[in-house]
Amino acid sequence: GEQLRRAHAEQRLTAVQNEYSLLWRGPEQWVLNACEELGIGFVPWSPLGVGFLAGAIDANTRFAQGDIRGIEPRFSPENLPGNLALVQVLKQWGERKNATAGQIALAWLLAKKPWIVPIPGTTQMAHMRENAGAADVRLTPTEFAELTASVDQIKIVGERLPAPVLAYSEVEA
Repeated sequence: GEQLRRAHAEQRLTAVQNEYSLLWRGPEQWVLNACEELGIGFVPWSPLGVGFLAGAIDANTRFAQGDIRGIEPRFSPENLPGNLALVQVLKQWGERKNATAGQIALAWLLAKKPWIVPIPGTTQMAHMRENAGAADVRLTPTEFAELTASVDQIKIVGERLPAPVLAYSEVEA
């Protein structure tokens, strides 16, 4: 947060972009408060946890060589089954709200703060249309609190990146 404040004092910032999703909520610890305080927008990339939150990965998924998810500890064969509890919560909410798990994950980000604008990436038109449909999913403040409480009870096991990459990428914002 302090680095962000210094940068903003030097040159007014409009937005900050960083990974953020229900799978990895690191920005809640070090950047979102500063963004709100300074009036800076936040643009989460990988808001669907590289497909995980959309239900594209299951306990039997193994990744092709070169797919970064294959070396991410949170997607390892020993961690993946337990982490799928998060996807189950999203699927249950999807049934409740007539939406997909991915749309619920995106709707949660959209409901969190009006200045948080996720940018899900895809190469498939069907996924783009599905992602855009998240804007039509409305979570009331009570529903948002209930969903947040449900996912807060799930402990994601395994880091988001392997240790050497993690040490390089985790520069304080």
